[in-house]
Amino acid sequence: MSRRSLLRALGAGAAGATLAGCGVPAAFVEPGDRAGHDSSATDHTLHFANWPLYIDTDDEDESKRPTLDAFSRRTGISVTYTEEINDNDEFFGKISPALMNHQQTGRDLIVISDWMAARFVRLGWVQEMDRAKQPNVAKYLDPQLRTPAFDEGRRHSVPWQSGITGIAYNRKKLGREIRSTGDLWADDLRGRVTLLSGLDESFALLMQGNGVDITRWTADDFHTMCEQVEKRVRSKHIRRFTGNDYIKDLATGDVLACQAYSGDVIQLQADNPDIEFVVPEEGAELWAESLMIPNLARHKRNAEKLVDHYYDPEVAAELAAWVNYVCPVPAARDVLASSKDEETAALAEDPLIFPDDAMRERLAIARDITSEERMDFAKKWNGIVGL
Repeated sequence: MSRRSLLRALGAGAAGATLAGCGVPAAFVEPGDRAGHDSSATDHTLHFANWPLYIDTDDEDESKRPTLDAFSRRTGISVTYTEEINDNDEFFGKISPALMNHQQTGRDLIVISDWMAARFVRLGWVQEMDRAKQPNVAKYLDPQLRTPAFDEGRRHSVPWQSGITGIAYNRKKLGREIRSTGDLWADDLRGRVTLLSGLDESFALLMQGNGVDITRWTADDFHTMCEQVEKRVRSKHIRRFTGNDYIKDLATGDVLACQAYSGDVIQLQADNPDIEFVVPEEGAELWAESLMIPNLARHKRNAEKLVDHYYDPEVAAELAAWVNYVCPVPAARDVLASSKDEETAALAEDPLIFPDDAMRERLAIARDITSEERMDFAKKWNGIVGL
């Protein structure tokens, strides 16, 4: 099971809803109050918090992480790596008390989904990185991921991995192709379709099915989409809303088509080549989960070095070969293509890891749900989903 499949974000968690709804003035941290004393020059350590199953491991010893170990050997920096992030809202609740009270979190580098990263940027809870000291990021970051609306110029965030929310289906059992989001609503799929339960994971693809430009969607677009989903729930066309369990439903054939993440499908296809992933004709959502340096981090410079390490194409290729999500370093494709291992080299031709130009034209990064919108929108969506 991949890391992304563990994600079941709840839209607006208790901690996030409290801050967003009440607009706690003290929560915002001014730029001049974000940096702490950086001990990197004398203390060659850093603490890196990530999601489970989201970094390469040694085939014979899972406690070893080859790309991370290579960084430590090259720089002399020892990395404490913790797999402590299981849900964006849960992690927000864990570290928000320290951040809003201008205290250290004990972490130098974290990975969170971009919709949550947007909240951190708005609150002023993360530090701007020094791109002059990150030549690999400056040179190799995927152009399509450089300018998210929430973080102009990617000054506070750098994608760890990226991915696509699209449609997965069992072509053999369905007996036909799916080419658009609208194909999910055909009569022969009644009761055999699932959607993702998380608001931030679901809404963009469904809006794209209506022809909406998700980079500038409106409240009317949102409510139209909700009305359509409500109608399909009442008619029992939508079987249910899922987290990672859509993988099991699709694998067993209980579900024939569903919203899905690209990285999960690559792994499903290894066991069942009849499973296909579709970027619909009207478009799909490109997302990222990004590295960020929290306020008052004690080893900011060390963290910046680690971020840049993962943007070396050789390192990015090694990581991509293990996690199978969209690689944010396109130059890693040539590295994989030159591999003497046939299976590894084949990954360079996989459009779900390195999207081709035709696919990229149909991918878009959705504008974030604002703090003003989030409480009402989450209430509406969660009522439909049954959360």
